[in-house]
Amino acid sequence: QVQLVESGGGLVQAGGSLRLSCTVSGRTSGIYRMGWFRQTPGKEREFVAHIIWSGSSTYYVDSVKGRFTISRDNAKNTVYLQMTSLKPEDTAVYYCNLRRLGNDYWGQGTQVTVSS
Repeated sequence: QVQLVESGGGLVQAGGSLRLSCTVSGRTSGIYRMGWFRQTPGKEREFVAHIIWSGSSTYYVDSVKGRFTISRDNAKNTVYLQMTSLKPEDTAVYYCNLRRLGNDYWGQGTQVTVSS
């Protein structure tokens, strides 16, 4: 069993910054990648970024490149999403995602609201 616990969402003005955290507990061996998706009402969940657990390769959706940075602390089983220069269109529920042994796991989601 794998559990993901997210934190760090909130309300911020446009141009501000937030850092999201996602900590994994349970069976952590065999993790392939961890990352973040986001979703707004009426839209499909959108990929934001992910990081390969055993290396340092990172991938981002074009709309956040240069503004968001994903990183991980293997010792703490935690992945972070540092978000800077936030825009109102970044407003969404952000979900932590983990892929392990071919299965996807999700956190409960954390709300990020960017006011203009």
